[in-house]
Formats: sequence, C-alpha cells, structure tokens
Amino acid sequence: MKRMMKLIKTTDNNGRGEPFDAALHLGNLKKLSAKPLCELDLAEHPNLLIFPSDFKVNGDDIGNQHIFTIDENRLLTGNIMGFIGYNNTQVSIRSRFATNDTNDYFLHYMLQRVFAINLFDLKFGTNNEGVFNFLIYLFPEFLKRAIRQGVYKEYQTRNYNDANVKGRIDIARHIRQNISFTGKIAYTTREYSTDNHVTQLVRHTIEYLAVHPLGSNVLYNDEETRNAVSGICQATPTYNRKELRSVINCNLRPLSHPFFIEYRNLQLLCLQILQHEEIRYGNDNNNQIYGILYDGAWLWEEYLNTVLRDIGFLHPKNKIGEGGIHIFTDKVGREKAMPDYHRSDIVLDAKYKRYSDWSAVSRDDRNQLIAYMHLYNTVNSGFIVPLENSDIKMTRSLSGRGGTMSIIGMNVSTICDNFKDFCSHMAKEEKLLKEKIAQICDCSRIEHT
Repeated sequence: MKRMMKLIKTTDNNGRGEPFDAALHLGNLKKLSAKPLCELDLAEHPNLLIFPSDFKVNGDDIGNQHIFTIDENRLLTGNIMGFIGYNNTQVSIRSRFATNDTNDYFLHYMLQRVFAINLFDLKFGTNNEGVFNFLIYLFPEFLKRAIRQGVYKEYQTRNYNDANVKGRIDIARHIRQNISFTGKIAYTTREYSTDNHVTQLVRHTIEYLAVHPLGSNVLYNDEETRNAVSGICQATPTYNRKELRSVINCNLRPLSHPFFIEYRNLQLLCLQILQHEEIRYGNDNNNQIYGILYDGAWLWEEYLNTVLRDIGFLHPKNKIGEGGIHIFTDKVGREKAMPDYHRSDIVLDAKYKRYSDWSAVSRDDRNQLIAYMHLYNTVNSGFIVPLENSDIKMTRSLSGRGGTMSIIGMNVSTICDNFKDFCSHMAKEEKLLKEKIAQICDCSRIEHT
C-alpha cells in the first residue's frame, strides 16, 4: 500500500529554523537527526548516498555534522544539502542561494560541473521523483571512475561438470550427475573472477537504464562510458535478469576494500537506482533511511576547482595529504600548508559563506590565508564566496611584508526562467571571476615593479 509522504522544505544554514508538524514528523525527524553522519551505518541504510563518501577528505569535518538539528518544533540546518526521508517523512534541503521554492538551479549546476554530466533536460523539483532521477545522470561518471581502477575481481566458488578437472572433486554431486560414466567429473573450484556480485549489480543497473526513458542517452553519451559499459557486459557472462533480487541482497553490505573505493560509491549508487521504485512508493521500506546528501562546502570547493584549473591553479588534495608544501624546511612531520587553490602569484580559499564585507571574515580564516601567503611566497590572496544578486570584489592592502587580500564574489542567485539560462548566467560569472583574479594580480604586479 502506498504511504502518504509529507515533504518538509528548507534551506542549508537555516539558523532561524523551519517549522514542522510535531505530531506528524517529530519521531521520524529525531531518528534522522540523532547521529552525526560518521555514525550512520551505511550498511544498514544502503539507500542513503552521501558526498563526499569519505568523510575524512573534507576539512570542514562533515563526518561530525548532523543532517539537521531540532529546536522545539523547528528544523535547523547546517552545510548539508539534498534530500532525505524516513518512513513517511521527507526533507528537502535546498541551497540557501536558490531563488525560489521549486528549482534549485545553483545546487544542480554545481553537481553538473563536479560530476561532468549534462543536465539540460532534467526536470527539476524538490520531490522524491526529481531527486532520484538525478541518480541516473550520476551513473556514467561513477562507472568511469570505478573502471579506471580496473574491473572489480574477487574469489568466486564455481561448480563444474566436465573433463577439465582443476579443483576439488565433489563426490556426492559426481555420483548424482554422472552415475553412468560419460567422461565428466563434477568438481568445485575457487576462481579470481570479474563475474561477481558487484559487477553483476552494475550489469543489472546498465540493463535497467538501457530501457529507461532517461537512461539510454547517458549510457552512450561518450566513448569512455560506452567502453565501460561494454567492459562490464563482457565481464558478466552469467547475467540473468531474474536474479535481480538475489544480486541486490548480496550487495547490501558496502565494499570495504581500500583499493576499490570507487566501486563502493558505484555499488551504493546502483542500489539506489535499482531500488528506486521501492523507495518511491514506500514498499518494504519502513524504518529505512534513504536519500542523497551533499556537503555544501565540499561541493562549492570542488565546483570552483573546475573553473580555476583552466587558468593554472593547483588544487591540493588537502583533505588527504596530497600536494601542498611542508611547513618546516626539514620536512619532519606531516604538517603541510594546503590552500584550496594556489598559483605562483596568488593563493585562494573557497568559502561557502556570506562574506558581504570584511566584518564577516573570521580571524581564523584571515590568519590562515596570511600564513599561506608567507609559506607560498605570494603577494596576493583571496576568498571566493557565493553571493545573492550582488557583485563584489573588495581588496585591501596588508601591513608588514605587504601584499593584498580580497573578497571575490560570484552572483549565483539570479532569477532565470529555465536551467539553460542559468547555465549561461554562470558561464558569464565564471568568466568575470577569472577577470577579477587577473585584475588583482596585474595591479599587484604593477605596484611591485
């Protein structure tokens, strides 16, 4: 029987709180807000997808964040965005920079850039259907990332009955199947195979998308995706569409192999896609947390990287210790300086905050940027922030060794009739951002010559 779903709409970083009907939702919301993200057992909730999936890669400590908190009968949110549900309660958390109640173009635009997907034909909305349709567009990028690690292999037990014995002879099965000797031997062997429960799950997802109205295009959008799809199909010769439920059950515990981390993400995504109908209609889904969540600070930082790398910026993997420079010349210890982006003439930090003027900049953020300037021997620095219907580039000169510090804004909240128009607006903003950075560096270069 279909359950009546109740959707609560709010925005990220809503400190005033969103009111809700306690009689309908309080128990379910307490369940969703009871634990920080790092304490949620994803094996227990395979229909919950969180980005970034590895909580340790995010310097804003997403793992210790709660999805939201409850203050009396109001819902208070932080940097977490997306969609989440439990029983008959669903919560949609839009970006606070969204211009209306229906279309969160800014969130979807960042997702499009970070995951390299085409969303021009996506029908937006804050309901369950719109959010889970988005998973289909994520599939090619997740598949390609996984395939770059190689086709997943693991040991499988196989039963054979032929003349090429290469394992343990199964006496009972041999007597049962070969009672009048025909030259065959029944035996069992362990093989390191690409045909396993994970690749079978991916194959079932491919076959599901092949007949889905949105799926056929994403499977064959580019050559790398086509090759990845072909590789999975070749790796799963025993595919049988009637075994879907059995394959899903075998994948309910996420992979833990450190090398195949991308397959874990793909595995969780496939489970959500294949179980979409159950989630949509609430079948057999009582007491299951489901949804798709993003850390806003992480998403903003990764989106800006897609813009700034075109003009020579490096983006250290500062959350996992790759890149950056050692603080001490002897390089003893693990301390490194890792700004979000750096170039020879400027260091930049992404801030998913409202920095409308200098009073909004915290002392810690300011001092950290000054330290980066010293260690990277640059004379310019800045914060890149999203803005609502305004445009700022404020630059101040520093005392002591000199240099500049700037607040550089991008207008991400313009009102557009459709998503295509919003993409055109953002393309102009990205060009303007590059021009602002160039202007800061050019002015500083002139002053120091």
